[in-house]
Amino acid sequence: MSDIVDELARTGEAFEQPTLRLLHQRHAPLVLAVFRSSFGRDNAPIPTGRLHEQVETYLAELRLAGTENLPTGSGRDLCLRWMRRKWLIRANDPETDGEVYTLTSYAQAALEQARTLSRERSSLSEHRVANIVSAFRRFNSEANPDRTTRVTILNQEIARLRAERDRLVDGGDLPVAGEDYMLEGFTELLSLVGGLPSDFARVEEAFVRIRHDIHEQFRADERPAGEVVDDYLARIDELTTATPEGRAFEGAFPLLRDEALLQQLREDISDLLDHPVTDTILGDTDRREIRDTVKQIRAGLDRVLAQRNRATATLRGNIEARDVNRDRELERVLRNLEGELGRWYAATGPRTHVGLPLLPERAAVDHLRERTYDPTEDKAPPPLRRADADGAEAVSWTALRAAGGPSISELDALLDDALAASTATTVGELFASLDDELRRPVEVFGLLHLAERRALADGEGTEEVVTVRPDGSRRVLRVPQVRTVPRPPAVPADAPPAVPADAPADAPAAASTEAPPTTRSPAGDDR
Repeated sequence: MSDIVDELARTGEAFEQPTLRLLHQRHAPLVLAVFRSSFGRDNAPIPTGRLHEQVETYLAELRLAGTENLPTGSGRDLCLRWMRRKWLIRANDPETDGEVYTLTSYAQAALEQARTLSRERSSLSEHRVANIVSAFRRFNSEANPDRTTRVTILNQEIARLRAERDRLVDGGDLPVAGEDYMLEGFTELLSLVGGLPSDFARVEEAFVRIRHDIHEQFRADERPAGEVVDDYLARIDELTTATPEGRAFEGAFPLLRDEALLQQLREDISDLLDHPVTDTILGDTDRREIRDTVKQIRAGLDRVLAQRNRATATLRGNIEARDVNRDRELERVLRNLEGELGRWYAATGPRTHVGLPLLPERAAVDHLRERTYDPTEDKAPPPLRRADADGAEAVSWTALRAAGGPSISELDALLDDALAASTATTVGELFASLDDELRRPVEVFGLLHLAERRALADGEGTEEVVTVRPDGSRRVLRVPQVRTVPRPPAVPADAPPAVPADAPADAPAAASTEAPPTTRSPAGDDR
């Protein structure tokens, strides 16, 4: 039998990957165009709100251009849909403390595949065959387990390079690369460089998965704290080698951080871009992409290191914050709830409803103690010093007066004089005419108290008074306005009507319009 069943299963699994699902959907050209226009080649993070607006702007421009069969929904709806399909990832940006979108490795792989297919594909050539042979030869020289074979391969390569050098030094012909050869070379370089963003993104996602695994394993771990700490401290050392992506990054890390190697790469890129044929075969976009190769390497390296540091910080934070007793207590509570729920299921029907409050009710507690008993505070105060003891500080009358209340007797006399002479219309004016000794802030309250005792009339609104402290500083207070006239007496509701002053002495009071009520004595006669 053929292996068509196994091949179909493997192909089906491949089409379930987000990369092929993106390329196979109906709106794939639009989604890829939006991703390429928004994120560019370096996959720079974009704030969530800005990407939502960009997507809506792109859709509006396409509608104006007459494009049909556009996806429905707002920019936010489309971004959330793409995030659920694993083409976008949303994370917190530590620099701006906000949420940003970045492309996943699946989306970047789809972009690179579409970009490769959109370029002019080169056919079989000398350059491609030579590169294949050279790659196999170099791979064999680095991986062959036989020492003699390795030495032989290296000697042959050294002899070939020495012969070529001697030929050029002796004035031999200098082969000139044609346009086809240069185009083939640049196409392969662009293909290699185009795969860098997705490679870096794949390593980033591996560290994100490790960070999530750390959270899950800490929640589910029931071992003693000592074993947990030993295990996870060992995981810190093996963090980069825990996944194939991490091991690959750990192997490439020394090369990516080698400044001499990166400088050599810059020089080679500069020489190739200065070649006379380059301007005729490369556009501005391809030239910029090749020129930014080192920049892409550094940016991708920084993002991977940031994710690795976050994974390490997560591991360290879980170790420091781990509380075995609290975790076990929470687990017991959850198990008790699960048991009660099982018993409730056994005693009820399949469609039974239970009304649950959205928020728990507040506990009816009138008073909650804020402090507990402290024996060190339960002791007698220190004894008072005698006034006549040696070294006791003498207290002056001025100091005592500054710490005391208002001067009621002096204020009472001054208020009587002001009322008799009608020298002030309000209590505030009276206070302003007093000496500085009687204009302390506390004297204001004493004066208002005396005005209330004399039933002085309330004024309209408030007024400001300037007080003088014992140290000479001033403070402005706003107090209710009180006029220096008495309030009119309150008239009872059952009082008889007043008789005008100019009426005759024997004039009767105005007759009431209502007859007085008739009362009866206990004996029944009218009185």
